[in-house]
This record gives sequence, C-alpha cells and structure tokens, in this order.
Amino acid sequence: MSNSRLAVAAEWEPNPPPEAPAAPDSLKEAGLSAGFVGDMLLRALYTRGTMLGRDLALLLCLPFKVVRDPLRFLKDEKCIQVDGGDLVGEVSYKFSLTDLGRKRAQEAMEQCAYVGPAPVPLEDYVEQCYRQTVTGLQCYPEALRAPFSHLVLKEEMFTALGPAIISGRSVFIYGPPGNGKTAMARAIGDFMNTTGGSVYIPYAFVADGNIITVFDPSLHVVDDTAAEVEEGDAAVRRLLTAGAADQRWVRIRRPVIVTGGELNLSMLDLRYNAEANFYQAPIHFKANGGVFLIDDFGRQLVSPKELLNRWILPLEDRHDFLTVASGKKFQVPFEQLIIFSTNLDPKDLVDDAFLRRIRHKVGITAPTRDVYEKIFAGQCKRLGMNFDPAAVGYLYERYYDRGRTPRASDCRDLLETVQSICRYRRQPVHLTRDLIVEASASFIAEFQ
Repeated sequence: MSNSRLAVAAEWEPNPPPEAPAAPDSLKEAGLSAGFVGDMLLRALYTRGTMLGRDLALLLCLPFKVVRDPLRFLKDEKCIQVDGGDLVGEVSYKFSLTDLGRKRAQEAMEQCAYVGPAPVPLEDYVEQCYRQTVTGLQCYPEALRAPFSHLVLKEEMFTALGPAIISGRSVFIYGPPGNGKTAMARAIGDFMNTTGGSVYIPYAFVADGNIITVFDPSLHVVDDTAAEVEEGDAAVRRLLTAGAADQRWVRIRRPVIVTGGELNLSMLDLRYNAEANFYQAPIHFKANGGVFLIDDFGRQLVSPKELLNRWILPLEDRHDFLTVASGKKFQVPFEQLIIFSTNLDPKDLVDDAFLRRIRHKVGITAPTRDVYEKIFAGQCKRLGMNFDPAAVGYLYERYYDRGRTPRASDCRDLLETVQSICRYRRQPVHLTRDLIVEASASFIAEFQ
C-alpha cells in the first residue's frame, strides 16, 4: 500500500453518532399539551392499574417534572387519587383512577388506545432526520472491504459502490441470477449498519393529533455500545437530572430494511389500527437514515411501473407524503439509500425518465474463470473440504465451455451437494472429480 493510502487508512474513523436530542424541561419543550399528556396518563392507569409517579414517567419516557403538572391537574379534577407514598415526594406517590377518572380514561381509550412512550412532534422528527442523513457518510475502500470480505469482487466493483454509498442516492444493481447481487446489496447494508454510525428515531411522533409509531424492534437494532443499561434507581435519577437525553428517542444502528416479492403499494402507506386508533409508519419510512433494499425487483405482485411511479417524487425531492384517515397529508423526509436489485433487464422494467433518477447503476456479470476458481476455493474452505482444481476443470469442460453460463452461486450449491453425498455415505467430507461429476449430474442435469 502506498504512503498516501496508508495515510487515508490511518485518518479513517467510523461515522460518529449524531448528538442525542435533549430531554425537555417542560410540556412546551416536549411539544405536547397538558391535555394530551393527561390522556396518556389516564390510559396508562386504566390499562396497568395503580402506578408510582416515577413509573408513569418511565412509561411515558418523560422527566417527572414534565408529567407533574398534568398529574396535579388530574388530581384536582378528581380523576386520580393518591393511595400512598413515602417522603421522597410526588415521584414516589401511588396514583390510581377514581370512578370519574375511569370514565374519562374510557373516553380517552375510545379516542386513541396508544399506551407507551410519549410521541415527539413531527417537526422534531423531521429536524432529527436531516441531522443524520445518509448523504455524505464517510466511506473509504479500507472500511468498505470488511463487509464484502466473504465475496470475490474485482477492484472496479468497489470503485462503483463506494461513490454510490457516499452519495446516499438510489442504486440499481442488475445482472443474471446467481452472481451475488443480493449478497452485494446486503453487504452495503452491513456496512451502513455497522460502520455508518448510529441514528436516533422516536418510538412515535404526533402529527395533527395523530400518533404514528416508528420504532420497530423486529427491524431496528438498538445501538447500546455507548450506553449503559439503566435500571431501578439509576433510571429514576436520570428522570430527575437536567441535561439528560430525551428518552422518547432510541439510538439504533442505521437501519437496513429488506423486502422482496411480497412488497405491494399498501405497504408504503400508513397502517391504521382501527381498534386502537393510531398508525404504524410504512416499511420504507422505517428505513430513514439507512438502507431500503428491494430484492427481486420486477417480481412483485404489483407492476414495476406502479411501484416506481410511487417513488419518482421521493427520489427526486428527498421527501415523501403520508396520508391519515381524514385525508390530510403531511410531508416527511425520505432520507435513505434505496437499492433496487433485479435479475431482469432494467430497460424492460423502467423508462428513461426513471432510470435518470436512479443515480448509480451497477451491472453484475457472470464470473470469469479465475474469479470462479477463487469463489470455488472459498466455498471449499467454508465447508471444510479440500480444493481440487480437477473438479473445476470438469465443470468447464462439461458445462461452461458448452454454453452454460457460470454462476457464482453454482460453487456453493454444488459443493453443498458434495457435502450431503459424503455425509449420506458416512465418509469424510472431501472433494474429488468423481464427486463433482455426481453432484453436477443432479444439480445441473435439468438445465442441459
């Protein structure tokens, strides 16, 4: 490596996380009204029974000083009562609903049954998204190679992928099946997930009185590398400490959302819970700050044209619109690296107007023989078997030199078949020309 490249490698550091949103000191700073928080407190007591003041604050992820006034108001209105406590103060009081409070809580549940962390205002969410965009992330060859280490790629492939990641714009990865398009797209996601730094997303946000949940534990990976797990008294002290982070936000690794043939237009709209009267953010919205991968593009139940028309404006203007049941729309950021991966010819899927909006196109071709041999050897190592050049020679002699296009995935599939044959015969897993002849007759025969 040259001195200049060594200098770049020495200077490179992982992308730092953005500054955590600060905890609010008042209802005004929280962006919520006393009535809104009061209804959340009523719903919490209605669904969970008697609770300590500190536990109510923990549930709503708000400092106790923010929920103190709504609690006092509900007490003055005879909606809640204090069943006991110690000398610590209101934070240790036991609160429960009165008969009037139970009636009010039922009315609040009918309006919205959401119980959990208090939402942040839409404006705060939008501002935070623009603080942690995918555009302009640090990405150097030395950092990018690690998540691709299991793949055999030529240097020009890194040259194409690096600028695409830095741009934060859309990427079209295309080519014949079985040559690593999905693996490459997922490796980009791994880079963003582990090296791209972390982002903050809210549990939920509120827009025009509507609660929209964002954090999804099935899709988002909490980044706890720099955080201490707080329990019991430590969590209470945090609630009472000025200058702490706003607990309505979750620090996660940059999200990587993967979807395939199941994607349809309804998944790109708010999902309304008719019984609970609140919304869940659409799947692509949960990828803000990270990667949204559409695998097997063109094989969805909905036509490619319909899907692409849905994204023309977001790709161009970097924002999208969400519509609530009343018909009102509100603008939200579209800050994500969107990757289309397809086996089909892009010209058969999209027109020139859309291709122009996809900034980077990366074509994946069938591997050359030297690359194929490296992939084959790598798979042998993974499976714990010897590498036999005669096995590769047979495949080219029998199949690839006679018209069958080599696929990178053939190496894995054929060698795993060899492994199965050896195990079935209760013999050590090994590779010979004869075994590859037998495996290929089973795997490739139908394509002759």
